[in-house]
Amino acid sequence: MDGMAMKGGFADPPREAAQAFRAALQALARPGRIEEVAGAQPPAPASPAAGALLLTLCDPETGIYLAGAHDTPALRQWITFHCGAPLVGPGEADFAFGTWADLQPVNAYRTGSAEYPDRAATMIVEMETLAATGVRLTGPGIATEAALNLPELAAFEANHRRFPLGVDCYFTCGDRLAGLPRSTRVEGVA
Repeated sequence: MDGMAMKGGFADPPREAAQAFRAALQALARPGRIEEVAGAQPPAPASPAAGALLLTLCDPETGIYLAGAHDTPALRQWITFHCGAPLVGPGEADFAFGTWADLQPVNAYRTGSAEYPDRAATMIVEMETLAATGVRLTGPGIATEAALNLPELAAFEANHRRFPLGVDCYFTCGDRLAGLPRSTRVEGVA
C-alpha cells in the first residue's frame, strides 16, 4: 500500500467525525441547506467534503462504488486504509461516489424494496459548484421552499415519484455539502 494512502484522515477522529456526522444529518434533514465540513484530505479528485462523508459513513459493512475518474488506485487505497469498506459494483453499492455524469444510469443502484426501503444506495455526487439556487425544493424539513443547483431535474423528479423507494443524494464541492433525500419534491423554476 502506498504511504500516501495513510494520510488525509481526520486528525482528531472523534471530534471531526462527530462534526461531519452532524453536518451529514443536517444536510438530509434540511434539503437545500449547505453545510461545511473539515478535516479530511482524500486523494484527488475527491473533495474534502466527500472525504469527510466517506470517513464518517463508511465502514467494513458498507460497499462503495467509485465511478469514472474517481476510481483511482490512490482513492481505492485511501478508502481501504481509512474506512475498510469493500469496493463493489453499482448494483451492490451502499454508497456510489463520483460526478453526476459518471454515476449514470441512476437505475443501476438499489432503490430499496417495499419491505426494506432503507436498503437503497446513497449517492455522493461531486459538483463543480454548490449553491442554494436553481430548482425549487419542497417537502419534509423545508418550511416553505428551498433551492439547490442540481445537475439535472428529470432524474430527481422521477426519484421522488418512487418514494418511499429511491436513492438519497449528497452533493459535495470543496468543504461544502448538501443533501437531497428521496422524500423531497423537486420542481423547475420558470
